Amino acid sequence: MILEAFLLVAAALFCIGLFGALTQQSIVMLMMGLELMINGIILAAAAFWYFLAPASSDGQVIVVAVVTAMAIEMAMGFAVVTAIYRAKQIDMTDAAAELEG
Repeated sequence: MILEAFLLVAAALFCIGLFGALTQQSIVMLMMGLELMINGIILAAAAFWYFLAPASSDGQVIVVAVVTAMAIEMAMGFAVVTAIYRAKQIDMTDAAAELEG
């Protein structure tokens, strides 16, 4: 495949995630939109790395590290959302804004 195809898919992922993050009020859907945006960025970075330095495995190691960090971040985010929902029955971003100090 060519670089442009990877970048087109990455841009589509990012745009779908951006649309989802800006239009949804559910905290879980907002986090899913952010996840799609991060996946688009990771795909673009991996594609650039593959086409610029195909013999080097440094890009693969960085992508695996970023995906691992992203998975941990999302697990912690879902744990916080679950705790908020169990404590206050809040699952929308507007209602969660009232939780401030």
